[in-house]
Amino acid sequence: MGEVETPELRQIVDERVEERATVHQPRNIDYWARLLAYTVLVLVGQSSAIMLGGLYFNGGGGNIFLAAILESVGFPILIPISIYCSSRHLQDVSTRQPGPSNKMVMAAIYIFLGLLQGACSILYSIGLQQLPVSTYSLICATQLGFNALFAFFLNSEKLTPPTLNALILLTISSALLIFQPDHSKSRAGKGGAGNFMVGFSCTLAASTLYALTLSLTQLIFVKIIKKETLCSVLYMIVFVSLTATCALLIPLSTGGEWREVVREMETFDHGRAVYVVVVAMMAVASQLHLIGSIGLIFEVSSLFSNVIATVGLPIVPILGVIFFHESMDGIMVISIILAIWGFTSYVYQYYFRDREIASRQIRPCVPPADESSQVSIPLSCF
Repeated sequence: MGEVETPELRQIVDERVEERATVHQPRNIDYWARLLAYTVLVLVGQSSAIMLGGLYFNGGGGNIFLAAILESVGFPILIPISIYCSSRHLQDVSTRQPGPSNKMVMAAIYIFLGLLQGACSILYSIGLQQLPVSTYSLICATQLGFNALFAFFLNSEKLTPPTLNALILLTISSALLIFQPDHSKSRAGKGGAGNFMVGFSCTLAASTLYALTLSLTQLIFVKIIKKETLCSVLYMIVFVSLTATCALLIPLSTGGEWREVVREMETFDHGRAVYVVVVAMMAVASQLHLIGSIGLIFEVSSLFSNVIATVGLPIVPILGVIFFHESMDGIMVISIILAIWGFTSYVYQYYFRDREIASRQIRPCVPPADESSQVSIPLSCF
């Protein structure tokens, strides 16, 4: 039974047709180029930030709030790009300018995510201070498992058997590190089983909080921002990093923490110049990692972003053995293998799921019109 066609009804049908054609549209070379660029930023930024953080703490640095603020303070390098992007999309922004209520909502979102990022930075810094970079990086692999759970509840991500397999393998991979026979000697002068458990607990808590932040970011992109532009990604990074930086400046600027930074600079094992370079490069590397992570969330999903981050984690223990002369026993090797296995399990199911979507035939959902100008709309259009 048909209904009389109206302009409003035709507009709804056209929107559904466009939406169905867009969802399963084959991905072009620009998409894969962006995906590759964001992936490189995550791998390079994450590995560099962890290694530089290890160099900072091993060289005599110990200011937790300074190490934490370096993960967000590099956002000014994105401001010129944001301004340029805004000028290129000025017409689109002027026609879709959000109202005052939306601005207040976005401000609240940026503040909330910024505070979460600041808390993650502090917990990560404590973990990196108390643990070798190899152990630290492998514990961080648990964030993929936590992200899978949060993505299931917040982002409607399906927990397929390969995903659950990856979750279990990565959890076991991290849990094995508790049984390392030499973990009490993790850091000269700062070691001990108690310190190891503090570092382990803080890193695990940070991984959980970071996974929650990624899933919330994806939810905000889909439900609230609803803009598929580079500007939306840049704005998210700049304002969230600004909030995290301001929040961390409060404890850093009180209680004589700045004087402690000056003392660290003068007594750093590798010299004052190296100290400045390490601190500056930590800020840049952390910002590169953040850009890549948010970009992958924007292009694919929070879970995929976390998977790419997990790829780089087995690289760090190898770099730790090379540069910091850290030991790698049998338990560490097994933990690395399980981490790689868990990652491969996820990539396997994602690859075949993507191929299945790409191989589907797109059938345009255009309702036929009869001679009496009536239209019958199939239920599949909606």
